[in-house]
Amino acid sequence: MTGSYSVSQTFSLTHAKHLASKVVSDLYQCRNFYDAPSEADVAEYHEELIVMLSGGYIQAYEFGFEKNDQRIVSWQYQVNASGDLIGGVDDRSGGIFATADTTGATYFNFMSYSQAWFDLSSSDRGTVKSKHQVDRTSGYLPSDGSGYWHTDRTYSSAGVAIERRTFRPL
Repeated sequence: MTGSYSVSQTFSLTHAKHLASKVVSDLYQCRNFYDAPSEADVAEYHEELIVMLSGGYIQAYEFGFEKNDQRIVSWQYQVNASGDLIGGVDDRSGGIFATADTTGATYFNFMSYSQAWFDLSSSDRGTVKSKHQVDRTSGYLPSDGSGYWHTDRTYSSAGVAIERRTFRPL
């Protein structure tokens, strides 16, 4: 005897808030260890993440510290909306690498947009941007410094998964 079933979930604002809270917990832990970003910035990033995740507008998100255009330590989140992790892994937030030497380094926060973002009209993009306080400009991520990438967490909700990779110094 064989059987099959299917599960269907719609990604909602509640799911976006759940995923955003995981990343924001990491931001707060970064703040505790490295004194950046500010508490006000974390609150604004939280608001932005909820808006952008709920619309499916984020491809990747990264924050960390760079010096001489090279990463010292950073955390990168890749968004996967394939639906293949429904009921799958949803790790606890935290576990931020806490011992990097960030003396003389600069904090950065970078968002890469998904195709859904570029499919919006400029007017619609303006409407989405008006729902949060973060004003992003174009730029480039730093290159890898003396260190390595380590995949260490996956956060998921309603078929949308965010994989966290950490760039750690040697």
